[in-house]
Amino acid sequence: MSAAIVERLNGLGFGAAQLGNLYRETSERDAHEAVGAAWEGGIRYFDTAPHYGLGLSERRLGRVLQHLPREEIVVSSKVGRLLRPGPGTGDDLANGFAVPDDLQRVWDVSEVGIRRSLEESLERLGLDRLDILYLHDPEEGPEEQALAEGLPALARMREEGLVGAIGVGSKDQRVLTRAVRTGLLDLVMVSGRYSLLEQPAEADLLPACREHGVGVVAVSVFNSGLLARQEVPDDAHYEYGPAPQPVLQRAWELAAIARDHGVTLPDLAVQYPLRRPEIRAVALGMRNASQVRTNLQRLQAPVPQAAWDAVDALPPLDLPGARA
Repeated sequence: MSAAIVERLNGLGFGAAQLGNLYRETSERDAHEAVGAAWEGGIRYFDTAPHYGLGLSERRLGRVLQHLPREEIVVSSKVGRLLRPGPGTGDDLANGFAVPDDLQRVWDVSEVGIRRSLEESLERLGLDRLDILYLHDPEEGPEEQALAEGLPALARMREEGLVGAIGVGSKDQRVLTRAVRTGLLDLVMVSGRYSLLEQPAEADLLPACREHGVGVVAVSVFNSGLLARQEVPDDAHYEYGPAPQPVLQRAWELAAIARDHGVTLPDLAVQYPLRRPEIRAVALGMRNASQVRTNLQRLQAPVPQAAWDAVDALPPLDLPGARA
């Protein structure tokens, strides 16, 4: 079953962090219309997590998915953080989400915690099963326990038929590579470490995935919005902070290549990871129907081979401090 699910990932996926009010509020209408536009545009992979808006993303996504043909969609969520009663005195913007802090995240990568997290995600989503379950950001929590106890627990859940496929999602290619080498995974979700801007995952992660037959979903391919517009401003952000000069310089070089070949920087950013056979899909965060339609156009924009040749001719961007 797991191989069949991985094979169904193809092209563009819908990342639902914005449905959890990432950085700012997303209206109920926009959330509903975004998922609907994704379905109408042919997107069949939808990814969420309890972390996104303290469960709000799962609830909003589930309300729409419940009305779609379940056998035609692939749904993933994540484990590692349980949601438990919070202080209820403010908001969750310190964690990036514009929601009340009536819940809080509690790390639990034990088998009991992971199974409980799956049950609670299914309840929020209103679904009877998940196709893919990822261990979320193990490097930010108890990493050793996550790999030693959490991954085998996920494998048992897959064997029991509770989930179709299992993986790990992280921005840290080191921990992803460790997880792949256990031989337990079907997928990894790599955030920002294989993109038009930078490709540190080429060194170890992608070869390990190829060796172990593990599929890859690339996310954060705009690198914190740096590549999301054709014109890259001087005060652009990278890794959630001001972009260092070498990063800005590379982004300007890439924008010039796009312009010289009649495409846009975001066109290149969306399509670049899919040139690698290991990468099954690119999942993009989309807040409303307009963003969905724009990203579908980016995926389909014709890119001349000369543009890719110019991109490939650039030396690797060496930013070891940004690859954690």
